[in-house]
Amino acid sequence: MLDVTVVTLFPEYFAAPLATSIPGRAAAKGLVRYTVVALRDYTNDRHQTADDEPYGGGAGMVLKPEPFFEVLDALKPEPPVVLLSARGKRIEHADAVRYSLGTQLTLLCGHYKDVDQRVADHLATEELSIGDFVLSGGEPAALCVIDAVVRLLPGALGDHESAAGDSHYDGLLAPPSYTRPPEYRGWKVPEVLLSGDHARIEAWRQAEAERLTRERRPDLWTRYRALMEE
Repeated sequence: MLDVTVVTLFPEYFAAPLATSIPGRAAAKGLVRYTVVALRDYTNDRHQTADDEPYGGGAGMVLKPEPFFEVLDALKPEPPVVLLSARGKRIEHADAVRYSLGTQLTLLCGHYKDVDQRVADHLATEELSIGDFVLSGGEPAALCVIDAVVRLLPGALGDHESAAGDSHYDGLLAPPSYTRPPEYRGWKVPEVLLSGDHARIEAWRQAEAERLTRERRPDLWTRYRALMEE
């Protein structure tokens, strides 16, 4: 079982998403256990103050280091301890695979302007971002990470092929998908997908995956070609 712990100012943010769809079904099957910890429960004043003004001035508030450190002092988690941050390394499929093979995953959610840098330097073992944009807090990013990881747990999906055909699984974007009806408003499903010829279908899917990756993600295409040439 994978134990996922989320430390957040807003524990209520996670109630519905973690009980829904694949994350919820995986928990019901005993594949994953979620613990959501309220950061304010580890503050030391009667107002439960978790943030303060930044040293050196400037706009916005910074989350204090003490609550984060005291949470982890109490929990004593094993690595990885991941701080979700816009300045972090962008998460990749390989990271999700690595987390899915472990037994614990702790996610620290920032909020407001920033988190005290001592949390990143001396508490988190990794600092990750889900993309080159800024969110109001780490909560949406944490849900993205959890979903990416939990769906890889054996038994979380109906079959392994469901994950194996996803974008990024083999370094390429996924090919287009179609379902019934075979024609809708004059737009037809590619003939090859209706042919029943599995070899042709597989060749078409591979070609489309390569085309889309080459056109839309040249960075992934370059990496894929390098791997194929090794």
